[in-house]
Amino acid sequence: MRPAEISEISERINRIRANIGRVIVGREEAVDLLLATLAAGGHALLEDVPGMGKTLLAKALARSLGCDFKRVQFTPDLLPSDLSGIYFFNQQTGAFEFRPGPLFTHILLADEINRATPRTQASLLESMEERQITIEGKTHVLRQPFMVIATQNPVEHRGTFPLPEAQLDRFLMRISFGYPSFEDEVAILERFRERNPLDDLAPVLSAEEAVNLQRLSASVRVHPDLVRYIVRIAEASRRHPDVALGISPRGSQALLRAAQAYALVQGRDHVVPDDVKRLAVPVLAHRLLLHYAAPGRASRPEEVVRGLLAEIEVPAESLSP
Repeated sequence: MRPAEISEISERINRIRANIGRVIVGREEAVDLLLATLAAGGHALLEDVPGMGKTLLAKALARSLGCDFKRVQFTPDLLPSDLSGIYFFNQQTGAFEFRPGPLFTHILLADEINRATPRTQASLLESMEERQITIEGKTHVLRQPFMVIATQNPVEHRGTFPLPEAQLDRFLMRISFGYPSFEDEVAILERFRERNPLDDLAPVLSAEEAVNLQRLSASVRVHPDLVRYIVRIAEASRRHPDVALGISPRGSQALLRAAQAYALVQGRDHVVPDDVKRLAVPVLAHRLLLHYAAPGRASRPEEVVRGLLAEIEVPAESLSP
């Protein structure tokens, strides 16, 4: 990748950061992770308690891109056809016609995804993995870029349906925010005191530029030692005594792809060890299944991933692709 390309990409990324920063206060790392998910061609699960700005961040990213955007509020009565669309009989033409659903978009915000039934949740699998939808035996290819940004509250369980492992595995990253600092919360109150700045947000990147960003992300260089480092993390997770189901090869691929995208978002044409270490928790933790019933075992997948990073030797910082 030429230095001029890196400079141009950095300028575009900074435009998106600045645009989102007009709405979102103090979430720089979460914004970078979401941008890396976009650059990697993946999907993001925003998980935190209510009122932390999950939906606002998803909307701010969508409005910063010149892409079609649809929001669906997931509820127990939501049907798969409410997402994919239906064939209906047009009495005027005397023929069946297809009416596309909200999945036919560039960015889909699946708000409170864990409130929909497993049947509806599973209807997203084909679109998220293969970028297509099969309806009545006919396959419809989705436009690019296609990204699902889902939100969920990890604390409230009444009236919810936890996402199964197969569904969680389709999300490249699970991103949490946490409470803002005192100064950030003061800035939030001041910024939203008179009006919502989201109303004035305009696109700063086109759909074609977003697709080009994904193409360039795949060309970011990765040293063979870093590839082996990722595999060692995955293998160690499978041998961990607290883990019932370790990281699969799809998880290893996800970490590699995310590291390439994150390096690009940071303005580099190569991956460094810190990229892998920084992304291990958001990319891998939600893919682990632990032995929760066993006494004295770790209670959070994040703790297991951090423990693996502390135990496995990191490749030399000076290595170059």
